[in-house]
Amino acid sequence: MKKLHVFNFWDRLQAGMLKDILAKEGIECMLRNDQLSSAVGEIPFVECCPELWIVDDEAYPRARLFLDAWLKNEPSAQNAWICASCGEHCDGQFGACWACGALHD
Repeated sequence: MKKLHVFNFWDRLQAGMLKDILAKEGIECMLRNDQLSSAVGEIPFVECCPELWIVDDEAYPRARLFLDAWLKNEPSAQNAWICASCGEHCDGQFGACWACGALHD
């Protein structure tokens, strides 16, 4: 078993989503520390970070490729856009304006 990635303790949902994506690709994996975010302060925060582990070591290179591609394509603030319809500033992860509903070009 190999550790693939350590997420920030507030990225628990992201870790679970990536685990599901890898499972759909036939890569068996597991999350560790995914329920420890509520213990921050009681135990060191670095021990509360969700970790994604690959069960089969031979699947690790394939999982690494999926993870790297997924993280590379993750929307960020750099992809922010301005709605052509109403002029509202929208974050990169949105495909439609949150204010007026107009689709992003």
